[in-house]
Parts: sequence; C-alpha cells; structure tokens
Amino acid sequence: MAAAILLRRTSVPFTSHIVDPPSRDVTTTPAELLTFFRDMSVMRRMEIAADSLYKAKLIRGFCHLYDGQEAVAVGMEAAITRSDSIITAYRDHCTYLARGGDLVSAFAELMGRQAGCSRGKGGSMHFYKKDANFYGGHGIVGAQVPLGCGLAFAQKYRKEETATFALYGDGAANQGQLFEALNISALWKLPAILVCENNHYGMGTAEWRAAKSPAYYKRGDYVPGLKVDGMDVLAVKQACKFAKEHAIANGPIVLEMDTYRYHGHSMSDPGSTYRTRDEISGVRQERDPIERVRKLILAHDLATAAELKDMEKEIRKEVDDAIAKAKESPMPDTSELFTNVYVKGFGVEVSSEV
Repeated sequence: MAAAILLRRTSVPFTSHIVDPPSRDVTTTPAELLTFFRDMSVMRRMEIAADSLYKAKLIRGFCHLYDGQEAVAVGMEAAITRSDSIITAYRDHCTYLARGGDLVSAFAELMGRQAGCSRGKGGSMHFYKKDANFYGGHGIVGAQVPLGCGLAFAQKYRKEETATFALYGDGAANQGQLFEALNISALWKLPAILVCENNHYGMGTAEWRAAKSPAYYKRGDYVPGLKVDGMDVLAVKQACKFAKEHAIANGPIVLEMDTYRYHGHSMSDPGSTYRTRDEISGVRQERDPIERVRKLILAHDLATAAELKDMEKEIRKEVDDAIAKAKESPMPDTSELFTNVYVKGFGVEVSSEV
C-alpha cells in the first residue's frame, strides 16, 4: 500500500530575487495526486471542447484557451483557501473551475446562456464566482492587477489574514498600471501576490521582442520575486503557499510561472506562425503538466494506466453531458440588457418596453 505522505522534489530549483526560496521538497498524498490528475484532465477536456464549440459557432466573440497551463490554476488552489482572492485576465475558464465552478455554468457562459456563471452576459473573458472570491475574468490587458491590489487592501484593512493572487501574462508585464499598483502595495505592505503567467508569447510576440528584461520575477525591483516551473503542479503549490505566507507577513511578492499554451493566443490565432510545431510538440512531450502527474501516479502504484484511461473516458462523458445541459439553457431575455450596469438604486432604471 502506498504511503499516506509522499515527498517529491520539484523538477527544477526555484530562482529567487531578494528572498530565500522555499524548499524544493514538496509533501503530497496519493489522494492529492489523483485529484490533480483529474482536475487538470477536466480542464484540458473542457478547453478542447470549447475549441470545437467555437468552430461550430456556438461560442462567439473572443475566446482564449488555457490548455497547457492547467498546473498554475490547480497548484495555486491547492495552496490557498476560498477565503483568499483570485483575479485574472481573459484566459479564465480553468481558474473558474479551480475555484469550484462547475462545467455546466462554464459552458453556458461560453455560449451566452442564462445558466452561465455571469448569466450569459460575460462570455469567455468575464467568468466570475463571488462566493469563492474569484473576481474574474478581465478583458483589458493588465487592468486586473490594480483591482487585485485593491482587494488586498481590503483584506489588510479588515485584518482578514488572507491574500490576493492577481494573475497577468507576460504580454501585460510591461503595463505602467502594474508598476503603479505594485509601488503602492509595497508602500502599504499589502498581501498581494502578482503572478505572471509567462507562456512566452504576448499574442504573437515572443517575450524577448517585447521586454528588455524578460526576468519577470525580478521586475518588482524592491519587491521580492520567485521564478517557478509553472508546468509542475507541486512546484506551483509550494511557491503559492510560500508566497501567501510572505505576503501576509511582509507585503507583496512577484511569482513568475514559466508555462506554455498549446493553442494560439485566441481562436483567431492558429498559434503556428510565430513558433514551430516542433516547439509545441517538444513541450508536450517533455513538460506536459498532466503527463508529469500521470508518471508520478504510475511510479508510486497509486493507479494503473488502465484506471487512468477509464478516468479520462469518464471525464469526456462528463464534459459532453455538461455541454448538452448548457445548450438547454435559454439566451438572456432582452429585458436583461440594461440590468447589472449600476449598483441597484444608483443608476438609471430602464423599462423593458424601451
């Protein structure tokens, strides 16, 4: 029988900036590894299904997929509680699932249906789950970072002993508002963790073409930073646990998650004009976050290869059933067009007859 506690070393060392890094030795359990495998597999299948729904024109507008980056969402959630806050950019579907969202409300939102997590009004870029302190889903590049620092301000003001994780991509890392927010967060020692999901391409622009210094974990200058293998779910878990403890005690910290997206930037981007297919397949073969966990599970005899395959078949059915149920939900009524624009009682109420 497998031991209840497993000790595993991160794939590569953490690289730190003006802070001592956490230990590379991470504790986990058989149950946690199996949960990681399942959760990341659900996310992967959801994103592949979203690709098909978009091509079938059941999802319209912008759509940014997260396949390849699942370890960031899952590892982060494993290190924190639902009392902590997360705010992210527009590649948000899997973060929503990690925060406890369900597949039906995810697909309903993607298809603009009433049963969606934002009542069908937000679409792909504006997922939201207030009861789990998930504040979206933002379409304006980098604008979620100052909002995240504001959430951290509220946490400190209320003496909650919780932290906020504000996620952004390497493409947003050069935004001026990010540095302004980080400056005030450092001055006030806010429990803000700025997480750069560095998938190495801001839309179709390689990081080295957009940033003179692509060492994003050092970008805080006077703020500590940590570079993490974002394809290693246990490394992400260890880094986020460390970052939360640091932020609550000392103020902000920057985490750079070295990750990779398999799809293009959005559905209008084939993803192969600015990088080679060999590069993409090389990452899949050597660093895929799900395959890494599969190997760990098999190496420790926590499940057989056949059992994991059966789990993946179940997940496929679960996703298909969720899509079918989401399709049953109606589109929002036209009377909803002017609702949720202002806080109730503070805006102009427009009748449905207009």
